[in-house]
Amino acid sequence: MKRLQLLAICAAVALGALEAQAGDVAAGEARYAETCVTCHGNAGKGMASFPAIVGRDADYIASRLTQYRAKEQVGPNSAIMISWAVPLSDEEIANLAAYISTTFR
Repeated sequence: MKRLQLLAICAAVALGALEAQAGDVAAGEARYAETCVTCHGNAGKGMASFPAIVGRDADYIASRLTQYRAKEQVGPNSAIMISWAVPLSDEEIANLAAYISTTFR
């Protein structure tokens, strides 16, 4: 019986985590238009030395933005990305990840 209760608790926690990470696509679109479009473009294909983000899943986007927010050096454009990511909240990161992963396939 305790094993069943533990499984139910784990499932509820996992579902809650998924919902928390799901993000608001419309809010992500607005933030993308405000911040990201200049370098990554209208279709997420990147421009000049700025990489394409087409085909990236939400976990990848959220992970990278979290790394940049933590001021981690990830690649040649880290300084630029860090300056944009530092002010992002967890919710804004989830929203951007939701928008990018569902729009730029």
